[in-house]
Amino acid sequence: MESSLAGDTVDYLSTHTSQSDSQSGIQAGLPVSQLGSHTDALMLTQLQRIIDQRLLTARFQPIVQMHNGDILGYEGLIRGPSDSPLHSPVNLFKAAWENNLTVTVEHLCRQVVLEQFAAQNLPGKLFLNVSPECLLQRDARYGETLDYIHELGINPERVIIELTEYQPTHDYALLCEAVIHYREMGFEIAIDDLGEGFSSLRLWSELKPEYVKIDMHFIQGIDHDPVKAQFVRSIQSIAEKSGTRVVAEGIETQAELMAVRDMGVACGQGYHIARPHPTPARAVSAEVARILTSNQYQAGRRSLSTFEQTATVEKILKTPPTISSRMLNNQVDDVFLQNPKLQIVPVVDDGMPVGIINRYHMIDRFARPYQRELYGKKPCTVFMDAHPIIVDKNTSMQDVSHIIVEANPDHLINGIIITDQGRYIGLGTGPDLMREITQMQINAARYANPLTQLPGNVPINEHIDQLLQKEQAFCACYCDLDHFKPFNDVYGYRRGDDIIQMTSEVLKQHCDPQMDFIGHIGGDDFIILFRSEDWEVRCQGILHSFAQAIFDFYSNEDRERGGYLSEDRQGKKVFYPLVSLSLGVVKSRANKYYSHHQISIAASDAKKQAKKIHGNSLFVDRRSEMELLLAQA
Repeated sequence: MESSLAGDTVDYLSTHTSQSDSQSGIQAGLPVSQLGSHTDALMLTQLQRIIDQRLLTARFQPIVQMHNGDILGYEGLIRGPSDSPLHSPVNLFKAAWENNLTVTVEHLCRQVVLEQFAAQNLPGKLFLNVSPECLLQRDARYGETLDYIHELGINPERVIIELTEYQPTHDYALLCEAVIHYREMGFEIAIDDLGEGFSSLRLWSELKPEYVKIDMHFIQGIDHDPVKAQFVRSIQSIAEKSGTRVVAEGIETQAELMAVRDMGVACGQGYHIARPHPTPARAVSAEVARILTSNQYQAGRRSLSTFEQTATVEKILKTPPTISSRMLNNQVDDVFLQNPKLQIVPVVDDGMPVGIINRYHMIDRFARPYQRELYGKKPCTVFMDAHPIIVDKNTSMQDVSHIIVEANPDHLINGIIITDQGRYIGLGTGPDLMREITQMQINAARYANPLTQLPGNVPINEHIDQLLQKEQAFCACYCDLDHFKPFNDVYGYRRGDDIIQMTSEVLKQHCDPQMDFIGHIGGDDFIILFRSEDWEVRCQGILHSFAQAIFDFYSNEDRERGGYLSEDRQGKKVFYPLVSLSLGVVKSRANKYYSHHQISIAASDAKKQAKKIHGNSLFVDRRSEMELLLAQA
């Protein structure tokens, strides 16, 4: 389904239709009692013309993968003739239903969407809207769609049947049979508007679709609505257990996009990403791509229960008194005299921001000779800053700070006008903005290591607890450098930092960013929470890459002899081998580990065992496996 902004168009078209139809009836000289039947007849005539002449056009809205911003595919949408009251799909299908032509119209829509998808050679998958009613029709179940797809040269594996309920579904057994039939032909299945339809949750349980699309009601405002956020988390948890991919519909703001991304939702769709278009873009905008790729290790971000990660400028909104541009300067001066603490007055006309008047700027001008006499009875626009910074309430704090830095420094003193869809709602002051930015920087320092920018102890512990709570199998791998302190003594701490950063890059190279979590405990200690099934192969790859990379940090002499001399704590010369990497792995197990404290202790013990092995080493604690085998014996 499209973004809710389309509702404005639908409402307008519905109103326009009723007016034009009524006028047509009156002009025809029909009694008022017969206007309804005349309108119905007119609608049927227009509908039949659309069917006979195939007067439909397709629009395509991108569906993106949230982890990298790549376009997964497009939802195919339909429009009637632009000069017709049936331009809107709502009106089109309403008329089709009232005239028992739903299946006919839906088949035509399907053909038009497929034709235009093929003609444009669009990449990725096509989400094709199909009602259960149409799916259950005998002629629809005997390969009509498949034959047409083959004629157009489209691989059925690229087509996803998106079930959209217009009427309640009753015959679940027959619907399951139809879905199995479509799957055997190569199609995948998606359920639309999860949480809004007549029986979407039961359909999910019965049909086991490859995709579920969360209704836009639960996405809009999710960045500041804990109830909606919890609903999406619950759906995401079910999806992970059932092997279903979730698509969040109706993403209309940057804050919503970031909130959905950070919850781990697989795919997104909505006006903020891209609007439906007859010839859609084949890549998302640079701004959307930047947001979706800004953190490859999103699993390490903090929980969004407090939504601090998506803090917007609305957080610092204040509502001082406003004035109109027609107010005289003497009157503005009186406003400041009556409000000694008022520093800034926004100038607003009919809800639209016009400018800002700064208290000290105005007092300074009035203090000059003859200024009050010259300008006191003139409109306040004389002393107004007509080019203030104006931002939408959903603009992030970080983005506002960048705007301030790039603009005139006076704007930090004057403040920022905050709007909602272009209309004035309040003011944000410079000191409030700087206070919030500073606090965010302090919080960021707590949650990320400044050297590697990897998640620190707090998100590490939170992520472990989340995996345990969800009962997801994982392996905790404690990574520690051997002989690192004497290296610092000989080569210096700056070179030591270079080794830590190199280690961080090696870990990233061998981990799956969608499955595995990397954290930096501190110093030369890291942890990996593997959910990749081939974790042991990845560990061996890490050790091999590290062994090759570490040579670059030594002199030729130390490389040739395999180590270096340094003094121990007693001042004696001691030969130390090259820095190596030890990996200690412990597997999570239900009913044994209940918190990050227990995992931390077990992984630390495994790391100690690994350090007893010379050189780059891997130790896997297999006691849990042995205990399980003994229990089953």
